Amino acid sequence: MNVSHRLMIVTAVFITCLLASNIIAVKIIALGPVFLPAAIFIFPVSYIFGDVLTEVYGYRWARRVIWLGFACNLLFVIFLRAGQALPAAPFWDGQAAYEVILGCTPRLLAASFCGYLAGEFANSFILARMKVLTRGRWLWMRTIGSTFIGQGLDSLIFITIAFTGTPSFLPVIIVYHWLAKTAIEAIATPLTYVIVNFLKKRESLDTYDYETNFNPFLVTR
Repeated sequence: MNVSHRLMIVTAVFITCLLASNIIAVKIIALGPVFLPAAIFIFPVSYIFGDVLTEVYGYRWARRVIWLGFACNLLFVIFLRAGQALPAAPFWDGQAAYEVILGCTPRLLAASFCGYLAGEFANSFILARMKVLTRGRWLWMRTIGSTFIGQGLDSLIFITIAFTGTPSFLPVIIVYHWLAKTAIEAIATPLTYVIVNFLKKRESLDTYDYETNFNPFLVTR
């Protein structure tokens, strides 16, 4: 299994975006009359690099990285919980702030993990299949189309699991999340082209998933 340093960099950025978005999502920002988590601007970046992984290295590598991101996120949460449980020094008055910013309820964690896996795998699968069907043409259509479905699933699953039955649940929030994330992906399309073209040239690689088994659980193949 040969791993280039460029693939390692793309993987690192993908996972960094995932972890960072989970932290800053606790802050709610106001864009006019619309209220959204601050991570609305970061989480789509992970989809951009997810697109790069699938487009250049193929679905097999994207699948491995998606699961690696899941494992890193789970480990990260365990470490945060351990830090929260440790006894605070008598002079330290930040325990409440720590719990508010870095503490997550099991329900929110389940919503985040389920939304992430469903959205990322849908995004990668659709992009890989569309690449074969279009014979590698119209990258912009493939990245935006796959993100439209992937982000839609992510937003639907996360918000439904996290907020159904609470005063915070409003179906329109799903639409706001969905459209905002897809719009960011569309705006970033030129950047996606630059990264993809650079990697294809440097790696001498342009993977087509003609005979790929798209089972998301076959992480070793």
